[in-house]
Amino acid sequence: MERHTYEYGLIGNCAFLAHIGKDTNVAWMCWPRFDSSFVFGNLLDKDKGGEFTILPPQPQYQSHQYYIQNTNILCTEIETESGKYRITDFAPRFYQNDRYFRPLMLIRKIEPLSGNPRVRLVCRPKGNYGQLSLRPHRGSNHIQYVGLEQAVRLTTNISLTYIENEQAFVLNETKYLVLTYAAPLEAPLESTCERFLASTRHYWQRWVKSTSISDFYQEYVIRSSLVLKIHQYEDTGAIIAAASTSLPESPNSGRNWDYRFCWMRDTYYTLNAFNNIGHFEELERYFHYIVNITLAEAERGRPRIQPLYSISGESQIVEQVLELDGYAGGPVRIGNQAYEHIQNDVYGQILVSLLPLYADSRLIDHEHSNSEKLIFMLLQKIADTMQEPDAGLWEFRDLAQYHCYTFLFHWAGSHAAIRIAKIRKDAKMLEWATQLAGQAQEKIEQCLDTQRGVYTQAIGSPHLDASTLQLILMGYLDPASPLAARHLQNLEQELGTSEGLFYRYRHTDDFGEPETTFLICGFWHVETLACMGRLDEAIINFQKLLQYVNHVGLLSEDVDYRTGSQWGNFPQAYSHVGLMNAAARISKKLDKPNFMSFAKH
Repeated sequence: MERHTYEYGLIGNCAFLAHIGKDTNVAWMCWPRFDSSFVFGNLLDKDKGGEFTILPPQPQYQSHQYYIQNTNILCTEIETESGKYRITDFAPRFYQNDRYFRPLMLIRKIEPLSGNPRVRLVCRPKGNYGQLSLRPHRGSNHIQYVGLEQAVRLTTNISLTYIENEQAFVLNETKYLVLTYAAPLEAPLESTCERFLASTRHYWQRWVKSTSISDFYQEYVIRSSLVLKIHQYEDTGAIIAAASTSLPESPNSGRNWDYRFCWMRDTYYTLNAFNNIGHFEELERYFHYIVNITLAEAERGRPRIQPLYSISGESQIVEQVLELDGYAGGPVRIGNQAYEHIQNDVYGQILVSLLPLYADSRLIDHEHSNSEKLIFMLLQKIADTMQEPDAGLWEFRDLAQYHCYTFLFHWAGSHAAIRIAKIRKDAKMLEWATQLAGQAQEKIEQCLDTQRGVYTQAIGSPHLDASTLQLILMGYLDPASPLAARHLQNLEQELGTSEGLFYRYRHTDDFGEPETTFLICGFWHVETLACMGRLDEAIINFQKLLQYVNHVGLLSEDVDYRTGSQWGNFPQAYSHVGLMNAAARISKKLDKPNFMSFAKH
């Protein structure tokens, strides 16, 4: 079977993201927010999705795509018999006037490299998820596309006639295209584009220099860090799981979900990733987003915290199916019904995320000055849900269980509160958190299959689950213990593959039996191997997982182990988080406790 990969690079500036194909097309771009309708959505519908391509008139060409080193600036080189040219795509981002400049602006620089290449430009933006074709209105040096709440404008030094007629022309000098939303470019075109390009390049390369990344597969960690960075919606601090929707976990599986939202249950792993590279600005923004949501829900008197929220903290994320062709024939969904689920691990996740604010001296006291009330509220939530089944982190739609992973985060969250209580000398908090940690431990032990020596997915369930790797990684199980060794051996035999990949679980769920492996679980396995002292195996498996990046180093959500094919939403921020955390775990030779560790003493 042929290997399927996503032939796209990703650009962004923490205000918007865009997928650029090797065919030069802006295949997916949502404006004005991450979760808005697409302006270009060819990724999900070749007809209704619009198009923004800069291709030669003849169908035969060669394409080479790459990033400018240590940046989110993407280059696509196209070569034909008549000549060669390069398109440099970027979303401007740099520091000026004491703040970050990150406009809704896509800049495409087109420069001839050799010969006399001819190009044909097609720009057909859409609205309302492909239901609306924007009307072009010609200006003096721009085309304005009308139909959205705000105008989309294409400012360029290319003949507008050629653009309107979609007519090929000889590229004999550098050309510029600036696509904007609401606020048009009102400055000299060429000099402004060059200044923005130089400033954006300087910003990203300086950002990378300020990271603390070891030399262990440094290039991959840098790319993952850059990917994670642009998945943060800087205006609120939210970090989305992916910029895409409805890319299936496997062909015709029906497992097509909208990931353009912020999952509370991934807080711990994301914060750990930013901490591992020494970036506190992003960590603090994300923390403020979490706190804002949590306190807002408390003030509304809502009984629980949802598993996910919109980038602005909205709680209603109603799921709909759109009349679009979809990718590989699957349904196209916007919104995500999982916001209605009961997923009780979120309370421990948030408590764990608060711990660095108390335990890490690099963070200033005022950051946690009002969080004690929040800690007590979260402990109350853990107490309230200790006896309640939930959908679990894999968001089973028709299955409620007493999940081991949920109890693990009850335990970890309570231990985080114990640490905070000792730092703050709060006897009441210490007593309550200690009590809850003991209750959570009793529940976890009820998930132990003593005959096999493995913790199962849930109390009374025979099924194994890759999330229980976290029992070792979070210090619940002593990594040097025989039980940890047996537990890992069982998981490897049932869920692992010889390619270093890992299934989440193998049992039938709402959509049948899973066909593809979940990439972050492979990185959890790598971390676990390192944690248990099997460092050589950890490195080998890490190297195996690196083969599943695409041509520019981007990771998908899922991988078919039989073909190495990429599936699921792309790029998946949490796959890159998994890579970053696994690399950090290996590079530190591990087993050294830090402020995110909850090992028993």
